[in-house]
Amino acid sequence: MTDVSWAQVCARRLERHALTAGSTEAGSEPAADAVAAVVSVMCGAHAQVAAAAELSVGLRVPGATRTLVRQAVWTDRTVVKSRGQRGTVHLLAAADLPMWTGALSALPIPAHEKNLLTTEQTAQVIGAIADALAEAELTTAELTEQVVARTGPWAGERVIDAFQDKWPRWIAAMGAATRSGAICFGPNRARATTYTSPARWLPGFAPMDGPAALADLVRRYLYSYGPATPAQFARWLAVPAPWAVKLFESLDLAAVTVAGTRAWVAAGDTDFPDDRPTGLRLLPYFDAYTVGCHPRELLFPGAAAERALARGQAGNYPVLLVDGTVAGVWHHRRSGRTIQVTVEPLRALGAGQREALEEQVERVGQILEGTPSLTIGAVAVGPHA
Repeated sequence: MTDVSWAQVCARRLERHALTAGSTEAGSEPAADAVAAVVSVMCGAHAQVAAAAELSVGLRVPGATRTLVRQAVWTDRTVVKSRGQRGTVHLLAAADLPMWTGALSALPIPAHEKNLLTTEQTAQVIGAIADALAEAELTTAELTEQVVARTGPWAGERVIDAFQDKWPRWIAAMGAATRSGAICFGPNRARATTYTSPARWLPGFAPMDGPAALADLVRRYLYSYGPATPAQFARWLAVPAPWAVKLFESLDLAAVTVAGTRAWVAAGDTDFPDDRPTGLRLLPYFDAYTVGCHPRELLFPGAAAERALARGQAGNYPVLLVDGTVAGVWHHRRSGRTIQVTVEPLRALGAGQREALEEQVERVGQILEGTPSLTIGAVAVGPHA
C-alpha cells in the first residue's frame, strides 16, 4: 500500500485545483471553455454568494474577470447555475450536468423532504415545474402560481419557515426537482431570481443513469480531493456515512495511507508529486478547496482551526492559503470601484510571501474589476459577513 505525506497530498490537490503557478495556461483554450474546465475540476463552485463564486473561478483562470465568469454562465452557457452537493447553489460545468443530476437523483432522500409532501405530491410538483418551465424563465412568485394551478391549493400553503416569512409547501420539492433535472437557475430579472428548465437552457440535456453517474462523481471527487475516506465524501455530499461506505466498496478504488491513515483514490490514480507544495493564495468564502479537502486538522493546523473554522465548518471565512494549508483569514469591502482588502496572517510572512500577497490582492482587484488596496491587520468581521 502506497504511503504518502501530507505535503504530497497538498501538492497534488493544489495542482489539480489550478492553484499553482502555471496550472492553467492563459490562452490555452477558448475563455468560456477555460472557465468551464476549472469549474468541472473543482466539482462545482459554491455560488450562494455570487461574488465568491466569481473569485473562486477567476483565481484559477489567468486573466479571467467576473464578467468572463458571468459570460460563461449566461451567454455561452458552458456553465450552469444549479444546486449541487449538499443541496446548495453551485456553478456546474454544463457538460457535467447530466452526471450531476443522475448522481444526485440516486442519493438517499433527505428526511426533511418527506415531512411536508407525500411521494405522490412530490411527483405532482416535479411534473408541474417541468411543464411550467419548459418554455419560460419564471420568478419564485410566478412559478408558485403555475405549480398551484397545476396541482392544487395545497401546494401554495405557506408552511415552511423562511427567515421572517413562510415559503409555500411546494418548495419542499425543489431539491427533488433539481435532482430529477426539471429545474435550474435562469438569469436574474432585475433583483429577482428566475428558474428555467435545463432542457430549455441546454438543448440535448438528459440525466445520466444513476449508478453510472454516482461512480463518475466519486472518481471526479477523488481526483480533486483525494485521498479521502467514505466519511469525508459523505460530509462533502451530505449523505449518511454508512451509505458512502457501501458505495466506495462497490467501486474500483485504490487504498493509500496518508501519514499512516488509510484513505482512497481512484484505481490507477496513485501518483503523487515529490515536490513540496508552494505558493500563497487568497481563497474566498466557501471555496471548493477549503470546503472539500480533509482532514480538517491538517488543512487548518493549530490556530487556524480556531480562527478560520465556524463550529468546525469550513468556508465561513475567506482564508489565506500558504503552501496548501490555511495560514490566516481575510476580508474585502467594496465601495464603488475601490476594494479594501484586509488580511490577517496567523504567522509572520517573509519578504517573498509578502510580495506574493500583494500580487494576490492585485489579482482580486482584476477579477472583481476594481482598484484594490491592502491592509495587513486584524479582520474585524465575523463568519460569513
